[in-house]
Amino acid sequence: MSVPTPGSPGPSTLEGAAPKAPANRWLVLAIVALAQLTVVLDGTIVNIALPQAQAELGMSDGDRSWVVTLYALTFGALLLLGGRIADFWGRKRSFLIGMGGFALASALGGIATSGEMLLVARGLQGAFAALLAPAALAILSVTFPGGKDRVRAFAVYGTIAGGGAAVGLLLGGVLTEYFSWHWCLLVNVPIAVVALAVGIPVLRESRADGSTRYDVPGAVLVSLGLASVVYGFSRAEAGWVRADTLGFLALGVVLLALFVLVESRSAHALLPLRIITNRARAGAYLSSVAVGAALLGALLYLTLHFQIVLGMSPLVSGLASLPMTAAIIVSAGIVSRLLPTVGPRILMTAGPLIAAAGLLLLSRITVGGSYALEVLPAQILLGIGLALVFVPLQNVALLGIAPRDAGVASAAVTATQQIGGSIGTAVFTALYTVGAGSAAGAAGGLQPLVDGYSVVFLAAAIALALASPVAWFMINVPRDAFTTSNEAVHLG
Repeated sequence: MSVPTPGSPGPSTLEGAAPKAPANRWLVLAIVALAQLTVVLDGTIVNIALPQAQAELGMSDGDRSWVVTLYALTFGALLLLGGRIADFWGRKRSFLIGMGGFALASALGGIATSGEMLLVARGLQGAFAALLAPAALAILSVTFPGGKDRVRAFAVYGTIAGGGAAVGLLLGGVLTEYFSWHWCLLVNVPIAVVALAVGIPVLRESRADGSTRYDVPGAVLVSLGLASVVYGFSRAEAGWVRADTLGFLALGVVLLALFVLVESRSAHALLPLRIITNRARAGAYLSSVAVGAALLGALLYLTLHFQIVLGMSPLVSGLASLPMTAAIIVSAGIVSRLLPTVGPRILMTAGPLIAAAGLLLLSRITVGGSYALEVLPAQILLGIGLALVFVPLQNVALLGIAPRDAGVASAAVTATQQIGGSIGTAVFTALYTVGAGSAAGAAGGLQPLVDGYSVVFLAAAIALALASPVAWFMINVPRDAFTTSNEAVHLG
């Protein structure tokens, strides 16, 4: 089996000799890493810019929340369709269109002169990200067909997935403090230009062979279902018993259940159920939801603690978030060497517990406590634990996937993280409100805020800890699966 040449269809079976990795594969990794960094940065860098943007554009609080919600809606709703388009249309082509479209949408948002213009740009960013993200991960999967190089490549990807959000906080702080909120969106343009300039001559096209008929009913059901779930959780921030919250969540569940039913009977399934029903992959997806939810809660409320309680500027707050990223980067290199030796099960069982320990430390923060004593040790533990999860998670989620399904399987990984983030936002916002409200009557000043943050960190620790038994009982993958060709792996 050979890696498809430009313009030729890719292989779709698991049999045959392992494809040979291209000589410029590390340059391909750099391009994919840039794309992933762009998507991850956008999740946090815009949050830093929102207060300035709202004031300058005269947006209401409701419009401001839509700046975040619209991106999440279009991104989450179109991910699986974007992954299948990449498989059928071509991963390189999808990557380039996704990257270029994301850059143009970012430029539109960066020069926005009204709230409506900014909202349109954010919706377009999410749509193009839904094409870009799965195409990038699929390119990585087919470029590194197996062995230790594949483990290292996914270690880099996992590091960006885990630490990129904190980098976004730092970059957002720098751009907001020394330039303007516009540059929090415009910064995507030069990154995209570099990725496109290098990607056009370097990336090789690959696509699925055989039938390329789209599953239209499945695409409609899953897009509407995911959009309804994401929107329902976004409305839950204003109250869980609201009619719109419960209505959209219930509608989303029904639509996704219908999607599963359609996929089980479709000869051209958008998401073949064998991808998500495999025990090891299902464990990786469940872990991804838990980690995505907990990570978002940790970063958002930790940033609030830095700026409101500790009085840090946006720039200093971003710098204060870097130790966690540094711990992820250092630990990821070690984990990538351990994975072929000890396998993913032990790593993904220990990682959530270590990260949860860090969050438990954060739950003990006080109004007058110091950063060095109360926050720094927790960040290091959190970074180490996340690296133990993210590096093997990406590998397991795409292990043994036929090249034909690389795009849609990659989209499923990103979708679980997106859903986890939506759940985390809603649940932690509600818990923060309860925690801060219960303390408001007994204490004034900053104490209610700190009590609310503590409740969030404790809940995030519990969510992460739950991922540990999931990994232990579900992710039982042999160690030699990471030293052989991916196409030769058959997960039971």
